Formats: sequence, structure tokens, C-alpha cells
Amino acid sequence: MRLTALTLLAALMIPVSARAQSQPKDSQTLQDLLTEVRQLRHDLQATTVSVQRAEILLYRVRAQQEVVAQATQRLDRARADLATVRKQEKDIAAFLKRAEDAPDANATNSDERKQIEAEVPMLKARLEALSNDEQEKQAAETEADLRLHDEQIKLNELQSQLDRLDIELQNVNRQGQPRPQ
Repeated sequence: MRLTALTLLAALMIPVSARAQSQPKDSQTLQDLLTEVRQLRHDLQATTVSVQRAEILLYRVRAQQEVVAQATQRLDRARADLATVRKQEKDIAAFLKRAEDAPDANATNSDERKQIEAEVPMLKARLEALSNDEQEKQAAETEADLRLHDEQIKLNELQSQLDRLDIELQNVNRQGQPRPQ
């Protein structure tokens, strides 16, 4: 009977001691899980903010690319206008030189010579007007070039920010990956 009582007492003590040991282990596991869930929530919030920043930056980059494209078009138009004015100046200057150097060679009769002589002052006035126009076109080209340069700098800055954000996201991704053991 004593043996049965001792066996019964021992049987009752083992589960109590086993339960006493399992409580702290379960509590520690729950604490570890809670800590991990909090870390996951924090990482998710940080990633969400980074993704939102990336979307905003991408929108700004696209908008800035459009501004750069428009500035490039303005510069191209200004250069084309300047080239046109310079060509007109060159053509008129060449015609005037020929007309002034050899009036008799250009005209076979006196009527043609009188017509050329009458056109010379008008062509000189046109040449002077084109010279003024050239200065304006050159100023417009310089302004368009400066504007394009400024807009390109802004675009480069946005792209640099996007690159830095990409590196941040890569670092977050690396930190979140399990490490080999």
C-alpha cells in the first residue's frame, strides 16, 4: 500500500512539475512571437512609407521629364529660328554684295539695273532688321538653353533621390531576409 501511495504521489507530482516548467517556456514563446509581430508591423509600416515616397518621386520624375521635354522643344525651336534668320541674312548679304560689286554684270538692260538699284536700300533695311531679329533669336536661344539646363538639374536631383530610395528599400529587403546559419 505504501508503494501504491508513493507511486500515486509520484504520478501526481510529475504533471505538476512538468506544468510548472512548461508555463515559463510557453510565456517566453508568446513573448517572442509578440516581439516578432511588432517588428513585422514596424517593418511593414516603414516599407509602406518608402513605397509611398517612391510613388511620389516617380510622379515628380515623370512630371519633370515632361518639363524637360518642353524645354528641349523650346530650345530646338529657338535654334531653328536662329538658323533661319542667319540663313536669310547670309542670302541677302550675298545678293547685296553681288549687286553692289557688279551692277552692270547683273543687269542686261537699264530697267533691270534701275530695279536692282531700287531694291538695294530695301535689302539693306531688311538685312538690318534681320540683324536685330538675330540678336533677339540668339537671346531666346540662350534663355531656352539656360532653362533646359535648370530643368535638367532638377530632373537629375529627383532621379538621385529615387536612387537613394531604391538603395534604402534594398537595405530593408536585405535586413528582412533570413540570414544563413
